[in-house]
Amino acid sequence: MTGPATGPNSLDVFLVAGEESGDILAAGLMAALRARVSGARFRGVGGGRMQALGLASLFPMDDITAMGFAQVIAGLPRILRRLRATVDAIVAAPPDVLVLVDAPDFTHRVAHRVRRKLPHLPIVKYVAPTVWVWREGRAKAMAPDIDRVLAVLPFEPQVMADLGGPPTIYVGHPLIGMLDHLRPNAEEARLRASDRPVMLVLPGSRRAELARLGTVFGDVLGRLHQKLPHVDFVLPTLPKRLAEVEAMVADWPVKPRIVVDEADKHAAFRVARAALAASGTVTLELALAGIPTVAAYKVPWLEGRIAPHFIKVDTAILPNLILKEKAVPEYLQWHIDPPAMADQLVRLIEGGPERDAQVAAFARLDVVMGLDGARPGERAAQAVLDLLGR
Repeated sequence: MTGPATGPNSLDVFLVAGEESGDILAAGLMAALRARVSGARFRGVGGGRMQALGLASLFPMDDITAMGFAQVIAGLPRILRRLRATVDAIVAAPPDVLVLVDAPDFTHRVAHRVRRKLPHLPIVKYVAPTVWVWREGRAKAMAPDIDRVLAVLPFEPQVMADLGGPPTIYVGHPLIGMLDHLRPNAEEARLRASDRPVMLVLPGSRRAELARLGTVFGDVLGRLHQKLPHVDFVLPTLPKRLAEVEAMVADWPVKPRIVVDEADKHAAFRVARAALAASGTVTLELALAGIPTVAAYKVPWLEGRIAPHFIKVDTAILPNLILKEKAVPEYLQWHIDPPAMADQLVRLIEGGPERDAQVAAFARLDVVMGLDGARPGERAAQAVLDLLGR
């Protein structure tokens, strides 16, 4: 399928991204497209990184982000308004290609409505929906509306094929392009093994995650501090969450050092000896950095009761899914156990078989994820241009 006729140095791309992760992915794709097509221009919905590359967002990206059933219901009128506005903007001035990044509940509806109005417009979905976790019927449902899926996890093309989804290409996870920021040099490796170890504390980046995990993480840190008082706790967070994080740790028995600058976060990753983290992309970030981790997660009570009847996998941790083994210990929902989590972290910090096993498992990620030097944004850009026959 090809888009409207354009010159070799012209390309009109409409992008829709949701959340920080989508902003990062889309910005990488935009930069790589511009490197290949000098006259590429971008429209749509995105965050700060996309806007820095020239995109004027139709509305704030956060307007289409809703996590959890209750939040979706509360924000539904706004989301529907934004959905209509997005589709109207695309139909009023059809681009050469529509790229929908993450935020599946919103972007799949955009794709469906646009396909009905502009049946020949090429539509790309960047990030496959988690059909390998639940609602596997989404893969087949996407097929009429999506021409190409760009996957960020290596097992997803096969999953999508097995479930009757659209053609899917693995382009690599965005963290692949950040390994130099995450992995220590010789001096940092020495600091990682020093007598005053750094431990990362990562309770999540969403307000709801902080509310559900704050007390648990504070309890774990208090217990760990009693056993290993020399550990330096560092809590990286986003600038927009600083006030909430400061309020969260105010009652903790031991206060971590909070950092909001991305360079400071990466510096902490390169010297950290262990981590306590909320389940999510950060667990893969930690694994690629070679940092042994204990992971935890909680969802609202009702979701926790319903989810086991629909979930198709036996782990919520990305490195475990990619490696197909329980490399990272996880404490989820009803099984969160601060004393056990603290004891596990002691063993990871002090060293021994459990730490060695995690480090060895993480080393295998380079092969499994195909880290061959090409950045995901570059692979994604080439996939888009291939679809367009450019």
